[in-house]
Amino acid sequence: MPDFTYETDAIRQGARVVCGVDEAGRGPLAGPVCAAAVILPVDTVIEGLNDSKKLSEKKRELLYDVICEKSIAYSVAFGTLEEIERLNILEATFLAMERAVAGLSVKPDFALIDGNRAPKHLTVPCRTVVKGDALSCSIAAASVLAKVTRDRLMPEYDALYPQYGFAKHKGYGTKEHIEAIRRHGPCAIHRLSFLKNILG
Repeated sequence: MPDFTYETDAIRQGARVVCGVDEAGRGPLAGPVCAAAVILPVDTVIEGLNDSKKLSEKKRELLYDVICEKSIAYSVAFGTLEEIERLNILEATFLAMERAVAGLSVKPDFALIDGNRAPKHLTVPCRTVVKGDALSCSIAAASVLAKVTRDRLMPEYDALYPQYGFAKHKGYGTKEHIEAIRRHGPCAIHRLSFLKNILG
């Protein structure tokens, strides 16, 4: 389970306010990518907090409210479909992360970033943490906020484009989703750069 080891390491080295940063939605074939930044009081207990991918949708929804309530500050931001297509998914993800950190109402002086690469234009020093959403409470909290925020968007897209099943698969490349793309062609929220193999 995640803990505050990475946060306390940063504080020992002089940081005062540490945020965790993670993304959701790099893999789907449709929709924006989402990132969140969260500052938690060190040693906050949030029962059941973990990497959002290891939690049920119901558990993530419950944790979302607890994280918002217990955090010192949190922020969620997006990399748009247009940015994904113009830049690439990694750069659009980094943009979303930079926006999430910049949007915090309390300014951090250090960031813990999930993964092995960090955005180039963060306004604070940072450390990358591979599998950080399973190791750091701040990153795990960010992973839950990003995942829930993005997932809540998908039923709205489902109402606009009901033939694709977005509410069910959230834009990921399930068999059902790929078959719908082949049958109906892509819609306005599909990432065309992701569909080259599907559309031939």
